[in-house]
Amino acid sequence: MTIDPRHKSRALLDGPDRAAARAMMKGAGFTDEDLARPQIGVAHCWIGTMPCNSNHRELAQRVMQGVRAAGGTPIEINTIAINDAITTGSEGMKTSLVSRELIADSVELVARGHLLDGLVTISGCDKTIPAMAMVLGRLDIPGLTLYSGSIMAGRCAEPTGVYGGRDLTIQDVYEAIGAYNTGTIRLEELKDVEDHACPGAGACGGQFTANTMATACELLGISPMGWNGVPAINARKQDLAFEGGKLVMQLLRDGITPRSIVTRQSFENAIAGVMATGGSTNAVLHLLAMASNFGVDLSIDDFDRISRMTPVLADLKPWGRYTAPDMFDAGGMPLVGKRLLDAGILLPGQKTVSGRTIGEEVGLAQETPGQLVIRPLASPIKQEGGIAILRGSLAPGGCVIKVSGQKRDAHRGPARVFEREEDAFLAIKEGRIVAGDVIVVRHEGPRGGPGMREMQLVTGALQGAGLGESVALITDGRFSGASHGFVIGHIVPEAAVGGPIAALQDGDGITIDVRSRRLDIDLGAEEIARRLAAWVAPEPRYTRGVLSKFARLVSDASHGAITDACQVRMHAEHAAQATHATQDARRSKSTSSP
Repeated sequence: MTIDPRHKSRALLDGPDRAAARAMMKGAGFTDEDLARPQIGVAHCWIGTMPCNSNHRELAQRVMQGVRAAGGTPIEINTIAINDAITTGSEGMKTSLVSRELIADSVELVARGHLLDGLVTISGCDKTIPAMAMVLGRLDIPGLTLYSGSIMAGRCAEPTGVYGGRDLTIQDVYEAIGAYNTGTIRLEELKDVEDHACPGAGACGGQFTANTMATACELLGISPMGWNGVPAINARKQDLAFEGGKLVMQLLRDGITPRSIVTRQSFENAIAGVMATGGSTNAVLHLLAMASNFGVDLSIDDFDRISRMTPVLADLKPWGRYTAPDMFDAGGMPLVGKRLLDAGILLPGQKTVSGRTIGEEVGLAQETPGQLVIRPLASPIKQEGGIAILRGSLAPGGCVIKVSGQKRDAHRGPARVFEREEDAFLAIKEGRIVAGDVIVVRHEGPRGGPGMREMQLVTGALQGAGLGESVALITDGRFSGASHGFVIGHIVPEAAVGGPIAALQDGDGITIDVRSRRLDIDLGAEEIARRLAAWVAPEPRYTRGVLSKFARLVSDASHGAITDACQVRMHAEHAAQATHATQDARRSKSTSSP
């Protein structure tokens, strides 16, 4: 199917009546020849606050050169980004998930307002990747998304000590903080880790959220297979950006749009890739959001179903030994996809932006002889995937646990309840958490936070304090892709809407059973109802501005924590059910009182 390459921009730029529009464009340096060509947006997230997106300007220029070489006129679009690793543990982290919506909204507005004919999006840090994918699904104009690449591993200057001689990622900094606070390492070693963990451009180097979502986009078909895995500082990255500019023009000439490529089966392939690489729990949140924007029906139960049949094959940090650049050197996502194809898990007939099917793409995989990063099918790291979905009396709407690298599948212990992340971190730092405890951090959900902060500071402190194997952590917030340990997030309904987590008190028994996919309070239904009947909804933490707006609009985590109207209605219905249950409990209490 072909379309007019200027199917949008003609209405904006052609004819005598559009002279004013052309005049303004000429003021920005465009010529008549430029304005007679297809108008292609090149959207990126350069910002001077982080290494993750620091190469976006250069990559955007190379994409733009490719667009021009293929007969188009590139239009640069710059948007914002929030860095999770910098803001974590602070009030600033509440802005991170909100930024996903704002990034998608801002690029969508420019593309719609300026009637762009095609779009290339460039992403780096965590929320920028799903945001740039979401906008492709919304607009459905010919386009693709490119990842700016992973950072390389760092090395301490001093080769001795706890952290000397190992490959460093940002994960090690968090754990070194915990180790310092418990006296395991000296301040000098913490400073050495801090100074060398992030050696240059690129997003966090393990299979954390950024690399998880970048690899998922390859199996989804909206990024060319193998391109996203190229590290940020690899010279080939610039060449691929140029090719990306040429590729969008080919997609435009052929009339291929994102929704003509991406199907439910494409999302199932992406989920399988997340499970096989032990990817971030944030992938559940983001793929649900992306599916909604592509008009694809996807639920959290799909993640559990696919996880149960997908082995963990890639030995990657935060729980494994290797980094994302190591996986690239071993054969990258094409090799992981080939393993999944051989296992009968990958659905090979799905389309990709290259014009080849995903099965044809992974068939071109090249494995580096002797590599140890991506296991053979005959010897997986785990027989089932890296993420599981639990339900139960504490999470009737679902929650997410990362099980890759886990040696245990059950935990029972007393609740240690905290109303915010900072208080839980302080309790660990002061030695008030002991083996067997279940840390509960609530009012950190999408609405209650607002913004659903990551608990990276807390999980890092647990690991650094030597409690990672003996303490569980549950929250209605979420976790960094760098988090590991027995941790559960995305509890639905969240505390702010009167979910069962709001009823918890210190000392209540909590039972986690991964095999049975259960998360339960050791309380009867009547006692839970009695407590919720006395529960009073907290006042909003923000009453104006972007965080207040997000809290009013956001759906629950089981629907992607997005601000899309359709999903918001689902969230409203879920919240209404929780409210009705509370009201019923109150009425029951009132009628039974003397």
